Amino acid sequence: MEDYYDQQLKCLCRNVRPIDEDKKKASRDRWDGIAKPIGGLGLLEEMITKIAGITRQEDVCLERKGVVVFCADNGVVAEGVTQTDSSVTAVVTENFAKGTASVNRMASVAGADVIPVDMGVCGDVSEPGVRNCKIAGGTANLYKEPAMTREQALDGIHEGIRLAAEMKDMGYHILAVGEMGIGNTTTGSAVASVMLKEEPETVTGRGAGLSEKGLERKLQVIKEAIALHHPDKEDPLAVLAALGGFDIAGMCGLMLGGAIYHIPIVLDGMISVSAALLAQKLCPLVTDYLLASHVGREPACELGLKRLGLEPLIHGRLALGEGTGAVLLFPLLDMAEAVYRQNKTFEDIRIKAYERY
Repeated sequence: MEDYYDQQLKCLCRNVRPIDEDKKKASRDRWDGIAKPIGGLGLLEEMITKIAGITRQEDVCLERKGVVVFCADNGVVAEGVTQTDSSVTAVVTENFAKGTASVNRMASVAGADVIPVDMGVCGDVSEPGVRNCKIAGGTANLYKEPAMTREQALDGIHEGIRLAAEMKDMGYHILAVGEMGIGNTTTGSAVASVMLKEEPETVTGRGAGLSEKGLERKLQVIKEAIALHHPDKEDPLAVLAALGGFDIAGMCGLMLGGAIYHIPIVLDGMISVSAALLAQKLCPLVTDYLLASHVGREPACELGLKRLGLEPLIHGRLALGEGTGAVLLFPLLDMAEAVYRQNKTFEDIRIKAYERY
């Protein structure tokens, strides 16, 4: 079964093609014709142009936006690496469906839908509106054993790919990733440490707010887990299985699905960046389909974005998760899209256009 899923994933990744350079050029030419200084909107222009290449449509439309929030528990919480216990994950997951979490408030302002997904919450989540893609009731304790089996890692990735296909069929033009899972800055930092080949001290932060003693324990757990499993960054599935979480698996899959189905995917903070590092190793072209929203407070976020070759627009020292940083990008893209679609051209106002040098 594992060999079948492995082969299926490789086959899907082989179907990914580079974004459409002709549509990118057409979009860039369109920007250059708008009556304003060339490149005046900077990175926002580049993002709209990238979206044109992703969607194979010069006439960019971002009307329907979604935030897919992957929720899962992590066995490593038993090692005292967090302020709270795993019960919080289920409560916040249900709050997403009720519309009362932070990301819901922000998404409502941005005109985006929030889609909560149970990838591996401990216990039952009964609130209507939570999609059930549960792999298991949380991962194992990575400090003592692999967080999941390779088959579970593949299952999580395939669930994310299927969700991307579903969102495409539902008419979503752009998706953001979010996550919720107590302990997932530990799993995200562990994955980032291996994928970036950096020491845990370089990539690990305080998460939701650890004391100095708590941070020391977190670093000890990550170091010893990496030493126990010694995962190879050239085998991203092994890294995910040993150190990751089901939320990371789902996000990785959604990113791969974005590349397969031509949907732009907006990254959130460090944990989504760790998922993107795995996705890039599985399919190098995936970064063509990703947009960086912000530089999160966790140190692995900036390091990971640089490795991915993605430039974030927002520097806000965010550390909330849930997709809140990614949602911040939506209104900015909407403003840029309004200029792109509605502004008059140099030809319209009968003045000589700027030239690109």
